[in-house]
Amino acid sequence: MKQKVVSNPLDKLPEILTRNIEKNLCVCNEVPKKVVINAIANGAETIDEVRELTFATGGNGCCERQVKRLIECIHSIELEK
Repeated sequence: MKQKVVSNPLDKLPEILTRNIEKNLCVCNEVPKKVVINAIANGAETIDEVRELTFATGGNGCCERQVKRLIECIHSIELEK
């Protein structure tokens, strides 16, 4: 994982992605959205890196699209679709 730390990651997110920040983003593994955002802000730039740090997307993968969008916004990059 690269050491690309992002200060104030919530400032980079559209308002809709900051809603329900205390609730689980990954329901399968009960991972709150704020935990995923912190992992991305602290350098995780891929879904695999987020999964290693948080276990999000490790269930049936239904939250992968949300995690991908958070990565794109926080790191201001366009990932493969």
